[in-house]
Amino acid sequence: MSQLTVLPSGKTIEVAEGTTLLAALLGAKFDVPHKCEGVANCGSCHIYVQAGRKGLTKIAREENERLDTIVGIGSKSRLACQAKVLGTEDVTIELLGFGSGV
Repeated sequence: MSQLTVLPSGKTIEVAEGTTLLAALLGAKFDVPHKCEGVANCGSCHIYVQAGRKGLTKIAREENERLDTIVGIGSKSRLACQAKVLGTEDVTIELLGFGSGV
């Protein structure tokens, strides 16, 4: 289990190994856009990983290709639907404004 801290709220939740960030966020009642239902087709679940990037799976080709199409991405950008918790360290993410991945 890892702790997931969600900014800007500061809320912390427990997340099991192998869980996507999107599933963890939705399970904790965060309102996260996810137009394609988690298959990396839309980019609407774009988030920033502020700390603990090594506690998440590596970026796969599909995710990287989708991120390349989004305005405003950076080195901390991930798609919540694709990033899975490894359970090795705690993670801090920042939720972006509505429609950030469009």
